[in-house]
Amino acid sequence: MNRLASATSPYLLQHADNPVDWWPWCDEAFAEAKRRDVPVLVSVGYAACHWCHVMAHESFEDEAVGKLLNDGFVAIKVDREERPDVDAVYMTATQAMTGQGGWPMTVFATPDGTPFFCGTYFPKPNFVRLLESVGTAWREQREAVLQQGSAVVEAIGGAQAVGGPTAPLTADLLDAAVAQLAREYDRENGGFGGAPKFPPHLNLLFLLRHHQRTGSAESLEIARHTAEAMARGGIHDQLAGGFARYSVDGHWTVPHFEKMLYDNALLLRVYTHLWRLTGDPLARRVARDTARFLADELHRPGEGFASALDADTEGVEGLTYAWTPAQLVEVLGEDDGHWAADLFAVTESGTFEHGTSVLRLARDVDDADPAIRGRWRDVVGRLLAARDTRPQPARDDKVVAAWNGLAITALAEFVRLVETLGTGTGTGAGGDEADANLLEGVTIVADGALRDAAEHLARVHLVDGRLRRVSRDGVVGEPAGVLEDYGCVAEAFCAMHQLTGEGRWLELAGNLLDTALARFAAPGGGFYDTADDAEQLVARPADPTDNATPSGRSALAAALVTYAALSGEARYREAAEAALATVAPIVARHARFTGYAAAAGEALLSGPFEIAVVTDDPAGDPLVAAAYRHAPPGAVLVAGRPDQPGVPLLADRPMRDGRPTAYVCRGFVCQRPVTTVDDLLAQL
Repeated sequence: MNRLASATSPYLLQHADNPVDWWPWCDEAFAEAKRRDVPVLVSVGYAACHWCHVMAHESFEDEAVGKLLNDGFVAIKVDREERPDVDAVYMTATQAMTGQGGWPMTVFATPDGTPFFCGTYFPKPNFVRLLESVGTAWREQREAVLQQGSAVVEAIGGAQAVGGPTAPLTADLLDAAVAQLAREYDRENGGFGGAPKFPPHLNLLFLLRHHQRTGSAESLEIARHTAEAMARGGIHDQLAGGFARYSVDGHWTVPHFEKMLYDNALLLRVYTHLWRLTGDPLARRVARDTARFLADELHRPGEGFASALDADTEGVEGLTYAWTPAQLVEVLGEDDGHWAADLFAVTESGTFEHGTSVLRLARDVDDADPAIRGRWRDVVGRLLAARDTRPQPARDDKVVAAWNGLAITALAEFVRLVETLGTGTGTGAGGDEADANLLEGVTIVADGALRDAAEHLARVHLVDGRLRRVSRDGVVGEPAGVLEDYGCVAEAFCAMHQLTGEGRWLELAGNLLDTALARFAAPGGGFYDTADDAEQLVARPADPTDNATPSGRSALAAALVTYAALSGEARYREAAEAALATVAPIVARHARFTGYAAAAGEALLSGPFEIAVVTDDPAGDPLVAAAYRHAPPGAVLVAGRPDQPGVPLLADRPMRDGRPTAYVCRGFVCQRPVTTVDDLLAQL
């Protein structure tokens, strides 16, 4: 009896028809294993995972493998995106046992959940032998199995420990982190390290803030070069926008084709702020197209943003996206087809599989003359229309609270920048009328999508004052929110407060932060990733490092910094400083894995600035535009009429002489009110 048919997770539903007698993660599954005296198989993956699909086709859809599993084990299927706490505990165990991790993750555990053998993908013959060996060991070498499990639990308990050394996150430590990033920087291809190469969005956000605070040309150049290299590479969808999960090579050419919400949200922030700081037309275009991808491809009307697009189409990786020169000619004709092949580096030998190529941007278009840009836009439109007739990758349409929070924050920053710069001015080269019209259209849709998502989180994911992790089709799931959910959603609600000037968003953010401080706190200023009343696992996860997404601790610290600036309540800043102090000892030594914590540290060192513009025209006032355009790292900005309910930054701040007035404070210390752009810029 497969029990996954009623699951909310698309990943679990993919396995609902397997011959394996799957259980979802639940107490009943472990009770069944204890009753039968058999070990547990915990299989962890996610819907967009290519090798998860491969292992499913090879093993879990096979009748003989299903019989082996059903006879000798209780099999539990876990969506890592739905249960990041379960994933974190068993990933730590897998890394402790094997030295590496990844998905699919394959864990054998005792009926009390203690892991004793861990791995990742196993080809079918290996998996069959493994099932037989584990079954034999369980029956004939039980004591050794239990000892192994005890050793693993002890190891992961130490790895997840909190309460280690603390130190203030100082300017010297952040300078040292930049120096380490510079040493590991790939000066030829951009990014850090070799293949596979992941988009280092969190580090880029940190570097951009560091450049703003210090004027470091090196920080800006690392961020700019990496952003340009990714934007021109195959990891970036040159037709529809959006970024794939990672590049299988070291030069961004061939992606692993899944597109994740969190990557695109964080990269949108990078390109938005790169555009804001430099006026770079490529950054402007990529920000626009990434916002369009989020709004068009991942937004679910009336809900939030879906989690991902699959890596595979009909079981074939890259089927939707790859091209041959002949296919370009077929769609575009001889002249434009050959021109497009040259522009997008599509060759006869191919850069991908079976003579196909992934589109890359081999030549500049953003600074080209209008005729070239017009031809490029025409070619892109025709190729995208043709691609849309191909089979399309599946979409994992569950709504994850934390990732929606990241998307809301990114889109709010993008919308605010477009509003303050205008669509036709201040955009650099490439800002012609057609481009400006497209930017305006994308911005309108993106604004609607982000408000839709924020309302969905507030209406559906908040249950009895607590945050739930996932929803699907408007129905909230059972898994409780983890620390990253509280941090990312609180930061998103702070972004909504700044964008709309509505007090209710700040109140919601404060409630989430109060719950996090009460339920997730650990000794010494740190935080656990699960609440004190959450399900008890074999270890309580507490990972301080940033990876594909901000750690729960970094996300919460960033939200605390922003909320403290918006509310004027110092205790939230103190909590942020204490949390960052637990990460500070590893920032300079492991900069690539503390990017979001370092970005929050930059905001604290900068002030952060608290900017209030009292005006009757928040969208069009030149003071607002100047404030956002030149806002220092982590600055908060609220604009509107004085004494708006629920908006502390506008309280007791009148217009001077009936003119729009800017109030600039830093770390709760305020400067004199100003009414001209020049005076405001002098203060910033």
